[in-house]
Amino acid sequence: MKDTYKTISFPTEEVLFKDKNSKFFGYAFPVTTEEEIKTHLDNLRKQHHGAVHFCYAFQIGTDKIIYRANDDGEPSNSAGAPIYGQIQSFDVTNILIVVVRFFGGVKLGVGGLISAYKITTQMALEAAEIVEKTINIHYIISFDYKNMNKVMRLIKEKNLEIISQKMEMNCEIEIATRKKNADSIFEIIDNFYEINIKLKE
Repeated sequence: MKDTYKTISFPTEEVLFKDKNSKFFGYAFPVTTEEEIKTHLDNLRKQHHGAVHFCYAFQIGTDKIIYRANDDGEPSNSAGAPIYGQIQSFDVTNILIVVVRFFGGVKLGVGGLISAYKITTQMALEAAEIVEKTINIHYIISFDYKNMNKVMRLIKEKNLEIISQKMEMNCEIEIATRKKNADSIFEIIDNFYEINIKLKE
């Protein structure tokens, strides 16, 4: 069972590729929501007033993948698809790549465009710090305060990550564990008397 994925740790510095007077600026951003994508695109549009095309592709998710490739006015599949192709070949997710094009007066043809968008994306990904992360499953454990020590000992023993906790008469702790250990962790905690565990929605 695969329970790791690759992504980038922070936005890259701008990269630049030139072909026949056209300039292609490449950017890579770590993202987890479509709202973040919209913000990055809006910011780049403000930054590059004279640019003709803001072509991009993104992929979000590990189990359920959401992705999109956008040619932004370039010939069909000449921009978004080669950008997305590089995301796949670098095997990264939770990422947005934007290539901003300034037209230089000479047409590149579809082949030239595919190549330019592919190379710019490759440069942006090579400039990025790619990291491997674990796919984690989140559970909510609920119990009476008197069982606190038992639960805390278990969390420590099983090396579980505490995401948040609410400590009152009725306690609730959100934990995270690697996907490959998730079923066995659920079973262990589920068998404890007076301690409830459920998957976080």
